[in-house]
Amino acid sequence: MTRGITARRPPPPVTPSPGTVRLGLRENRTQFVLLVLVTAAVGALVGLERTTVPLIGTEVFGLAGNLAVFSFIVAFGLAKALTNLAAGALTARFRRRQLLLTGWLIGAPVPFVLAWAPSWWWIVAANVLLGVNQGLTWSMTVNMKIDLVGPGRRGLATGLNEAAGYVSVGATALLTGCLATHYGLRPTPELIGAVFLAAGLGLSLLAKDTAAHLALELSRHPAPRGGENGRPSFKETFALTSWRDRSLRGASQAGLVNNLNDGLTWGVFPLLFADHGLGIAAIGLIKGLYPLLWGIGQIPAGHLADRIGRKPLVVTGMLVQAAALLLALVLLDRPLLAGVVSAVGLGLGTALVYPALITAVSDHAHPSWRAHALGTYRFWRDIGYAAGALTAGVLADALGLDATVLAAAVLTAASGLLAARWMTDHPRTSRARPGPG
Repeated sequence: MTRGITARRPPPPVTPSPGTVRLGLRENRTQFVLLVLVTAAVGALVGLERTTVPLIGTEVFGLAGNLAVFSFIVAFGLAKALTNLAAGALTARFRRRQLLLTGWLIGAPVPFVLAWAPSWWWIVAANVLLGVNQGLTWSMTVNMKIDLVGPGRRGLATGLNEAAGYVSVGATALLTGCLATHYGLRPTPELIGAVFLAAGLGLSLLAKDTAAHLALELSRHPAPRGGENGRPSFKETFALTSWRDRSLRGASQAGLVNNLNDGLTWGVFPLLFADHGLGIAAIGLIKGLYPLLWGIGQIPAGHLADRIGRKPLVVTGMLVQAAALLLALVLLDRPLLAGVVSAVGLGLGTALVYPALITAVSDHAHPSWRAHALGTYRFWRDIGYAAGALTAGVLADALGLDATVLAAAVLTAASGLLAARWMTDHPRTSRARPGPG
């Protein structure tokens, strides 16, 4: 057996005391709400960049090539993806809360570097730190909420988690667009990130670790087969989630392409709509509306995933996103309308996909290696940011921004069809009603 992360010494085991630890959303509502607020602060920090940073690249630092402008998204995506992968493995050695706090400390310099960076490459470096921050903090809030609620409300829990984060992304994108209109691209819009950092770190200090809840769920499951101590190694879990398990493969590729089109539009849409005459406030509206709908829509989408299964939402959501990208081009003679319609379609399509994919991975992974599986899935998903930015930079420089959006639409539709072919819902979640709590 290859020695992976599971061969290392884990944290001391936690044995839940009868009657003191219970699984369920209602039973753990105080800690759950606290973690929702933490996730909102996590999303707000990355929302700082949605409107202004591509424009800072072109207008402040005079970058001419699209690939150079999108380099900050490549740095962010690679750092976040690798951190997601590491975070799943690190849960075998450290408590969730420890990793959550570490993520906030690593992200502390980001708003200040964005506000006063003397060169573009400082901003790229800040995005490496931001990627690590997002990988640790967002991964841990997802895992901790899943630990708290147990399998019955997993879809709703992930929907609420992602909703809090992406509503915050959208609200911050709108806010930075308004601030940039009145005060300029820097430093005022970026410095509000210091408030989000302080709030996120302070709330995380109040959060309790969920090791006892995980131990309770583990006690109710049969032991996993294979691997070291009955648990797959890190290498085996990576292979299962990436390609060996058909459903997990389908979820991983859909997550990658979903964030590919998000990374692509993150860089392309501000430049595309600016070229067609829109100002910063209008671009901020478009860039804010997309994650706002993405966030709010995940609450009913997560609940629906618990009712009808995960696969229908994933396939439908990917096809809706593809249609939204096409509409951005079809309506481009009226750029504000094109931006708003595409933002609505992208937001609603992504809202269907996001909680369904996370819960689908959770369904097919045993609790003993679920954090590893989620880390692997989130690795592939967030590699999509880097892939989208690289694709956008190369295609935009060679063929133009319009062709880049068209390519994203084709890839997104193809991914939805692959999800329809590969994914299956777990028997205990397909058309099953959740239990109490």
